[in-house]
Amino acid sequence: MEPLLLAWSYFRRRKFQLCADLCTQMLEKSPCDQAAWILKARALTEMVHVDEIDVDQEGIAEMTLDENAIAQVPRPGTSLKLPGTSQTGGPSPAVRPVTQAGRPITGFLRPSTQSGRPGTMEQAIRTPRTAYTARPISSSSGRFVRLGTASMLTSPDGPFINLSRLNLAKYAQKPKLAKALFEYIFHHENDVKTALDLAALSTEHSQYKDWWWKVQIGKCYYRLGLYREAEKQFKSALKQQEMVDTFLYLAKVYISLDQPVTALNLFKQGLDKFPGEVTLLCGIARIYEEMNNISSATEYYKEVLKQDNTHVEAIACIGSNHFYSDQPEVALRFYRRLLQMGVYNCQLFNNLGLCCFFAQQYDMTLTSFERALSLAENEEEVADVWYNLGHVAVGIGDTNLAHQCFRLALVSNNHHAEAYNNLAVLEMRRGHVEQAKALLQTASSLAPHMYEPHFNFATISDKIGDLQRSYAAAKKSEAAFPDHVDTQHLIKQLKQQFAML
Repeated sequence: MEPLLLAWSYFRRRKFQLCADLCTQMLEKSPCDQAAWILKARALTEMVHVDEIDVDQEGIAEMTLDENAIAQVPRPGTSLKLPGTSQTGGPSPAVRPVTQAGRPITGFLRPSTQSGRPGTMEQAIRTPRTAYTARPISSSSGRFVRLGTASMLTSPDGPFINLSRLNLAKYAQKPKLAKALFEYIFHHENDVKTALDLAALSTEHSQYKDWWWKVQIGKCYYRLGLYREAEKQFKSALKQQEMVDTFLYLAKVYISLDQPVTALNLFKQGLDKFPGEVTLLCGIARIYEEMNNISSATEYYKEVLKQDNTHVEAIACIGSNHFYSDQPEVALRFYRRLLQMGVYNCQLFNNLGLCCFFAQQYDMTLTSFERALSLAENEEEVADVWYNLGHVAVGIGDTNLAHQCFRLALVSNNHHAEAYNNLAVLEMRRGHVEQAKALLQTASSLAPHMYEPHFNFATISDKIGDLQRSYAAAKKSEAAFPDHVDTQHLIKQLKQQFAML
């Protein structure tokens, strides 16, 4: 078989490593073979290609060194950085757990958002930014570099293309070659500056009539943190050619600039041009969810399911909303639907177990948790399963079993603040006051955004007569959850006692 045809066949079947190896052999025989060169560049790019639209994880550098000036006191409902700016239809933290920024926990794991931005460097380092790591991503640019270097092994003598010796002006005059080369430089080498130079020369060569190059320049500006310049490029590209991806990139720019309302309007403009487009509907739902407008988010997730009834994110988010709205039977239907679709992981069985328990289908509860434990891929997942089993034990009144479950959760993950809090309550019931106080202090230091450890500590301190500490903890609880009635009663009671002294 003709080697180039075989290499192309490998590429079409997504066997990129085999394709790159075959192209390397062809280039050794004839170094000027343009077809083999461009195919190898595309294969290497595809091996490390990351969809820029969805994957947008901020590193510490991006979070703490952001120099964009944004309004410090935005109007309610217009910012993603203020917790709980829009409370319409959102359950309270007493019903639904919240993140450190005061947002309800979503039903589907997504990359970090504007709302999760830490206030200090210490908080940034201490807070997990991803699903599984205990530390934040050190830097998003580093992530791209690491992805790129992984496939450098394809050429043992060094990099495939020596970027510093490229004559970009020559390649810019060959549009098809330039596009493949740009993607290689941008995704594989992560040399955004060189990619931007090539894109600028190519746009100039196309007399500013090629919308694709404008989008690529916008992507480069976005990666460099120049959001306003990126906005201009994406808008210019949309005037020339309306594409769904361009709407999504421009919305990402507005979200980075903390302008969710502008992003929502943009998505709605996109829906006028592309009615029923799932990615645009999903983008609107995500923004509403981040703004704590759960009812509107659910409506849009339902619209997503009308267009694509196998959309995992929409099913998971609607399921979690039903669960926290005290409708576990309805949530169970959505999670069973995910199971029928072939989603088979620890998190799903964990959720199924909880739904079965609260829907009083006790025969399925323990088997679901057993399956979740067997499918757990890391210690954090094991800890979550044991924590939920502890809740089941509390529900059936077996405090000894609950005590063991919470301890097992802490064995797997000793940063599990909720398990510390619940274990403290059980210790308090047994009369071990000092142990309970120590556990609650640990829980509140691990998760300052949770109101329960603060309130429990305030209650214990009040009972043993330590009014000063009780008041300090109650104020922290009030800051975490201002509408908590019991906290307000406790503060009022403490103020009366202070007035009597």
